[in-house]
Amino acid sequence: MIRVKICGITNLQDALYAVECGADALGFVFYDRSPRYIDPKQAKQIIDKLPPFIERVGLFVDEKAETINRICQYANISLAQIHFDAKEELLDAIDLKTLPVIRAKCIEDLERFKDRYRLVDVYSEAFGGTGDRLDLSWFKNRDCSKMILAGGLTPENVEEIRGFGFYGVDVSSGVEAIKGKKDLQKVARFIENAKCI
Repeated sequence: MIRVKICGITNLQDALYAVECGADALGFVFYDRSPRYIDPKQAKQIIDKLPPFIERVGLFVDEKAETINRICQYANISLAQIHFDAKEELLDAIDLKTLPVIRAKCIEDLERFKDRYRLVDVYSEAFGGTGDRLDLSWFKNRDCSKMILAGGLTPENVEEIRGFGFYGVDVSSGVEAIKGKKDLQKVARFIENAKCI
């Protein structure tokens, strides 16, 4: 069954509701230029109240390994999502499992990190949360089993990825009421529709 990550969590209500609906992972944005930014202290307060077996993903942009390690340890993050053109040396210097992000401009970009689990998003200066989508034809006849698809997914269109074999999907703006606050009905519908794929 496909895994679902709800990203851009900024409050406990959204976090607990997403988990109740069946989310496998929650994303916390530690990038202070994002409207979904959360302070590590606030993230820790939410994470401390989560049930077990939920992946806690920290999203980082242009940070050094030392900073990533410190925030992840403090907030009890279980996976570091690296949102810039990371080199293998940086990924290896991070103390926990990493998820590199490919901000794809062309089909050839999908080959990056092909031996790792990776998140694939459409290229954007804003580092995610734009609602823009990748061309699904890029994924035809390609092994998508280690890819998590992000970018422009909504409760209405997530079923379009049926048959591609993605490991997971990641949604942020597609289930928001306003930036940083989830629409709970959209969260429930997105997870339900994704889990039917």
